[in-house]
Amino acid sequence: MSANLIAISYLIASVLFILSLRGLSHPRFARRGNIAGMVGMTIAVLATLAVTPRVGAGLAMLAVGGAVGVIVSRRVQMTQMPELVAAMHSLVGMAAVLIAIAIVSNPPAFGVAFPMPAGNRVELFLGTVVGAVTFSGSVIAFGKLAGLGRYGRLFSSAPVTFRGQHAVNLALAAVMVGYGVAFVNAAPDAAWPPFLTMTALAFLLGVLIIIPIGGADMPVVISMLNSYSGWAAAGIGFSLNNSMLIIAGSLVGSSGAILSYIMCRAMNRSFFSVILGGFGGAEGTVAAGVEQKAVKSGSPEDAAFLLRNAESVIIVPGYGLAVGRAQHAVKEMADKLIAHGVNVRYAIHPVAGRMPGHMNVLLAEAEVPYDQVVELEDINADFPATDVAFVLGANDVVNPLAEQPGSPIYGMPILEAHKARTVLVNKRSMAAGYAGVDNPLFYMDRTMMVFGDAKKVIEEIVKALD
Repeated sequence: MSANLIAISYLIASVLFILSLRGLSHPRFARRGNIAGMVGMTIAVLATLAVTPRVGAGLAMLAVGGAVGVIVSRRVQMTQMPELVAAMHSLVGMAAVLIAIAIVSNPPAFGVAFPMPAGNRVELFLGTVVGAVTFSGSVIAFGKLAGLGRYGRLFSSAPVTFRGQHAVNLALAAVMVGYGVAFVNAAPDAAWPPFLTMTALAFLLGVLIIIPIGGADMPVVISMLNSYSGWAAAGIGFSLNNSMLIIAGSLVGSSGAILSYIMCRAMNRSFFSVILGGFGGAEGTVAAGVEQKAVKSGSPEDAAFLLRNAESVIIVPGYGLAVGRAQHAVKEMADKLIAHGVNVRYAIHPVAGRMPGHMNVLLAEAEVPYDQVVELEDINADFPATDVAFVLGANDVVNPLAEQPGSPIYGMPILEAHKARTVLVNKRSMAAGYAGVDNPLFYMDRTMMVFGDAKKVIEEIVKALD
């Protein structure tokens, strides 16, 4: 394949990637965006194989990777998507590190002059460091999201902090940069020691950046690591002189950074604190101060009576909805309420669930009309005039402690379900949410708890409505 045809193929793939991002910006066009991304990646892979001397090995690796991807995609549950995304980010980071090691080992094999010019070494330094931080940070994020805290404190959903943590991180970063400078200026036969040292420090720094981030802030971490993986790919793309890798990496890196910024605003967090890590370890523990009094519980039939006699209902979906795979049952319940003349809407928090867009995907899967799905900033003012707020498995995103100074989640905007005239809450138990913070919403006089699996409870409510 000629160089011009390769360039055109990469250009077409790049346009399709841009169209993919454009489609993914709205649920209505998300499927079209996914298709555009898949077609673009297929073109990019085929074009790359066309210029690879070892086509057989490339096809074999493509088959192995594709088979693993198919198996994982068929087995993974929707509730496991956050940790799956974190795992995929770790693979991108490690790929960047391994490519950098290969280039340092044999520069001519990748079209890089020997001895390597300083510019190529700077590119390798940046790509390797970002890739290593992405890998180790994503592994920690995966462990936190998968609930692997029982295997080690590093994977605990609670922030892991120690005295002088930020000073240690800063010192490690400074030493890492120092070794990076040494690598850039080293003689060809002396490049390995500084390169391996800076890589090891980057792996360690990735762990230290993520462990102090608490569970409630993990959705932002996922977005941040997504951005890191893109920049790692772009950095290695410069080293390989691969325009496709540069463009794709830049798209992922910039879109991830924009999403992280949007989510930081939604959670009242500092964007630069997210980049530096450790913003989740807020001071103060108000959770322990919530009075543990008896809650008022009811049956699905009681909940059906309240819903049927309401004029307006706002449904607040959360992680419990995903665990119970109850989105289709909720859609059926909402349709019956609408048939009874009830005004039903869904309130979406930007970080409900455990990754951005988690609830939007679930509701889209159940074919909930888009005009019934309302974002936080557009629906909070309606809660005081709402007859029933029905909270399904959500916890931290409806916790009034976010409005109380000293709380670990203080400053995080919430869905103000506690202001509704009546609050129904479906949970499997009284266990705290992912942030480990108790929720005074559950103890309010106008709150009724309906315990049980979300799908079973909703199905019983639907029967009672009939």
